[in-house]
Amino acid sequence: QVQLVESGGGLVQPGGSLRLSCAASGRTLVNYAMGWFRQAPGKEREFVGGIRWSSGRTEYADSVKGRFTISRDNAKNTMYLQMNSLKPEDAAVYYCAARLLTIVIHSTQYNYWGQGTQVTVSS
Repeated sequence: QVQLVESGGGLVQPGGSLRLSCAASGRTLVNYAMGWFRQAPGKEREFVGGIRWSSGRTEYADSVKGRFTISRDNAKNTMYLQMNSLKPEDAAVYYCAARLLTIVIHSTQYNYWGQGTQVTVSS
């Protein structure tokens, strides 16, 4: 089992920045891929980006490429989502998730989920 806990959400103005954290426990993550997803009210949960823990290789959705950066800290077993140039359409509940081996964009293929953290982008 992998337990995931997100933190760092909040209210930010358009154009601002926010960093989310996802702390993992329960398993070593070397064989896992981690993903960030978001879900706005009335919308499907969508892939934001992911990282393969062992290599650090990342992938991003086109909507966030160039603005968001995913990183991980092996010592802290924590993944981060640095969000810059935030737009109102980035507002959502952000979730981190984990699955074995490879990054995929479909949320149904992730086995472990955090509880989510709210990001609000508003002036």
